[in-house]
Amino acid sequence: MVTPDLTTSVAGIDFKNPILTASGTFGYGLEFTDFLDLNRLGGLVTKGLSAKPRKGNPPARVVETPAGMLNAIGLQNIGVPVFLEEKLPKLRAYDTKVIANVFGATEVAYVEACEMLGEAEGVAGIELNVSCPNTEEGGMIFGTDPAALGHVIRICREATKLPLIVKLSPNVTDIQLMARCARDAGADAISLVNTFVGMAIDVERRRPVLANVCGGLSGPAIRPLAVWMTWQVHQAVEIPIIGIGGIMNARDVVEFLLAGASAVQVGTASFVTPSASANIVTELEDWLSERKITSVRELIGGLELPPRG
Repeated sequence: MVTPDLTTSVAGIDFKNPILTASGTFGYGLEFTDFLDLNRLGGLVTKGLSAKPRKGNPPARVVETPAGMLNAIGLQNIGVPVFLEEKLPKLRAYDTKVIANVFGATEVAYVEACEMLGEAEGVAGIELNVSCPNTEEGGMIFGTDPAALGHVIRICREATKLPLIVKLSPNVTDIQLMARCARDAGADAISLVNTFVGMAIDVERRRPVLANVCGGLSGPAIRPLAVWMTWQVHQAVEIPIIGIGGIMNARDVVEFLLAGASAVQVGTASFVTPSASANIVTELEDWLSERKITSVRELIGGLELPPRG
């Protein structure tokens, strides 16, 4: 049996396979080395990094939901300088592409983080998390306003020569518009979707379960929505797409690829099974072999629509 070619490329970054880990679900990668071989992965996306350390939200910060989970971690992280000093040197030992996820409460904070990471050996690209409130503009979410989205991407584009992947929020009325704004502002690729805003209530106490009141919904519950949005964006822009949302197995990966994604990120599955991302690489290889598909790239954008009329 011929071993299928799993290689793919996004924004000039060559991945050995299309399976990446999703930001916020895999720490900084090193926390999972007891459960899987990082070399097996196409890439890993770090926990969201800010220019300065951040404590995050008070507990409760995570709650299980039907077919998923809500989280309100509050983007707790060690900050870019500590990441560069303590984590990145260890990650360089692995043959896996490292994508640094970046966020900021202000435009200046985004730029500072991008500038620091842009000079670092071992960072293959930057993923911009634009689902953050702009504290200088009354808390408006960068990724839900076309003008704000375009501006923050443009200034980050000027701040780094690294490939820039923009992670879109699904909490918008027109995902195609946001994708076009990202492309026009200088994004090299788009990753989607980030989590959907959700809420859980303790009916006995009549209070929100999460201390933050609301949180981000992820897991299999959002997969059909994420696949739909991936397909919509694939129709709207020509830049590469990384699909995210409820991927639990190889068949889920194939859905996203057929919808137009060139790679995917595995998130919530890692909480259920820490080795999930590596397991899915093996599953995908087997799935392709069984169907005599020689290259995973044959699937990208391969959705066939039924005839009308």
